[in-house]
Amino acid sequence: MANSEPMKTALLARLRSKRRASDASIAATKTARVLLLVMALALFGLGLRASAQGSAKYTTHTLALPSHGKGNITMDYITYDPKTNDVWVPAINIGSVFVIDASNEKVHEITGFATKEIQMRNGRMGAQGPSGVYVGDGVVYIGDRADESICAVDERTLVRKNCGHIDSTPDGVVYVAPTHEVWVTSPGDDSVRILDSHTLQQKAKLTFDGRPEGYAVDARRDRLYMNYEDKDVTTAIDLKTHKTVAKWQANCGPDGPHGLQIDQNTGYLFVACSTRAEVLNAGGNGQQLSSIDTGDGVDDLNYSQATHMLYVGAARAAQLTVARVDVSGKLSKIAVVPTHEGERNGVVTKNGTVYMAHARPGNFTGMIVVVPNRK
Repeated sequence: MANSEPMKTALLARLRSKRRASDASIAATKTARVLLLVMALALFGLGLRASAQGSAKYTTHTLALPSHGKGNITMDYITYDPKTNDVWVPAINIGSVFVIDASNEKVHEITGFATKEIQMRNGRMGAQGPSGVYVGDGVVYIGDRADESICAVDERTLVRKNCGHIDSTPDGVVYVAPTHEVWVTSPGDDSVRILDSHTLQQKAKLTFDGRPEGYAVDARRDRLYMNYEDKDVTTAIDLKTHKTVAKWQANCGPDGPHGLQIDQNTGYLFVACSTRAEVLNAGGNGQQLSSIDTGDGVDDLNYSQATHMLYVGAARAAQLTVARVDVSGKLSKIAVVPTHEGERNGVVTKNGTVYMAHARPGNFTGMIVVVPNRK
């Protein structure tokens, strides 16, 4: 009993020591949790600032176009002519082609193209007219769905020259410089029509086991790339033999692949899916190198080989995604710019300005123009 007091004292000291250690551990845990929360909030804030800064790299404005009382202007393909610094805009339901001087946004209208009302694939009635467009050698080719014509228009005088006709509705129109031909996709009968670029008379008809959609000419490899939209497949066609030399799964999903663009130096093929953009290694075995989400409503895309920048408009998401591709084919987002419902299929000019084509959904009598800030 004589040693009981010192033993009690020692036991109490040990208990106090353990309690202090436990309190310190709890405090440290709380501190760590607070630090983690602070770091998470900081990173979230950085993400918001980065997104805002991405959008702040661009400003937008509306370029009004003559609607002739229609209350809406529908477009599909548009194109940029770097030789004249003009943007060419077929207005399907108006029966005109607008030519916009990108230096001052002055609009010239070429009238007199055919239009007609037809039942669309979704069952609704809609106007058909001039829709396909591509820059050739001194002329710009216009495909008209209403009268199944392909016409050449002088790129400087804007005077319509000769026209040719096919026996199916034209969709995409593309000039193939190595063979001096115009290739016209016709998804209605799963064909491509090959026309002489001067006379616009049909030379050949190619048929496929899928619905043609999109195009990209690769003169370096003597190929034209084209999608089978209903098969979710991207193909490569030899420009001279007209044989399909490669087929790759696009993996776009039920909607299939839409537009195409090619970097002829790297062989990177850019594929437009409804909600994203992909990069395929067409210079190799066609494997997918990267992809980015873009929002819903993508139909076509546009690529600047000079800057390695990709521009993807999403009509339903009402936004333009700007991305850069690196040497390995990886896409990285630069900016996501709000546009307008129905805006898609943008084309970029030599100074980086993007003109957006308007389609459904939404009624609109102009174009959204996306301008890079120079600061």
